[in-house]
Amino acid sequence: MDNNVTVTSAMFPSLGTQVKEVLPGWLENLRRKWQLEARKPWQARSPGLRRWRALLLPLFLIFFFSGTTRRTESAREFTLINQCKTEVWPAVTPGESFGGGGYALRAGESVVFTAPVGWSGRVWGRTGCDFNSAGNGTCETGGCGTSLQCESASGAAPATLAEFTLAATDYYDVSLVDGFNLPVVVTPTPTSANWTGCAPAGCDGDLRHGCPSELAVKGDGGKVVACRSACDVFGTDQYCCRGQYANPVACQPTFYSKKFKAACPAAYSYAYDDPSSIFTCAQSPDYTITFCSSNMKQSVCSYRDSRLVCSGSGRSTASPLMLVMLLLLCSFLVLRFASPV
Repeated sequence: MDNNVTVTSAMFPSLGTQVKEVLPGWLENLRRKWQLEARKPWQARSPGLRRWRALLLPLFLIFFFSGTTRRTESAREFTLINQCKTEVWPAVTPGESFGGGGYALRAGESVVFTAPVGWSGRVWGRTGCDFNSAGNGTCETGGCGTSLQCESASGAAPATLAEFTLAATDYYDVSLVDGFNLPVVVTPTPTSANWTGCAPAGCDGDLRHGCPSELAVKGDGGKVVACRSACDVFGTDQYCCRGQYANPVACQPTFYSKKFKAACPAAYSYAYDDPSSIFTCAQSPDYTITFCSSNMKQSVCSYRDSRLVCSGSGRSTASPLMLVMLLLLCSFLVLRFASPV
């Protein structure tokens, strides 16, 4: 994982509170001074007050943005949507706040759960399941033993995993390190008026189509129902990034991980695929997880000269901290160059 730290406004949650406490009183004192100055001819008024008057709009905007920032120490809503043509059985670990960690979701259905503060866990979809009224049974892909509710159990590979760590800055990704069984897209959704956007993660392509035969998992009738990882199939240190390959320098993309990456550029294709696959969001968003999504508008990628080249828009967005810095720069210029008339 990248050790560089990006400083964002979410790392200073007390800034908005401090501004809200100090600014109203300061503005009231300034208003009284303006009332006194207003009785004087314009030429006799204080140049300093004329300059400060020009700062009112930037200060108001800073106050507005600090006042609409949502607290990061809050629960989040997760909406799971099944856009597949068949039934999917979502699994969540830890799943105490997600209906016990397992349930059925028919085609076109959605369900909403609230994740607790600081939740960290995984979400994936199971396919081809058959459970009895007691919640016992098996799944063709992604099963967690013989139970409908996974709670704290891990899913069997191959399975497409959506992973989350919720904090002041959220980390989220979709991983194909354990293989692929369903297209999964994670979309952060706005929760405050000053939302500037965070990028979606995952894959709206279907790796079951075109999966190399040596990685393919076939169900009844010979249909490919999942695509295993090279590590799962061959078990070598090179494919599994272990032993002498247990570092990002030695463990490089392989023929198989390149195929995964070309099809799903916004998902992990192997263990050290961090730079282009892990996403962050410092705006306390809610999240929508869509199975079989066709609306991600992901980039089209291919390998050229051992480099992954993608078309489409980038992932950079302006942060609230950058906006505040620009406002302060404008304020400085007003103070610096404003002169008495």
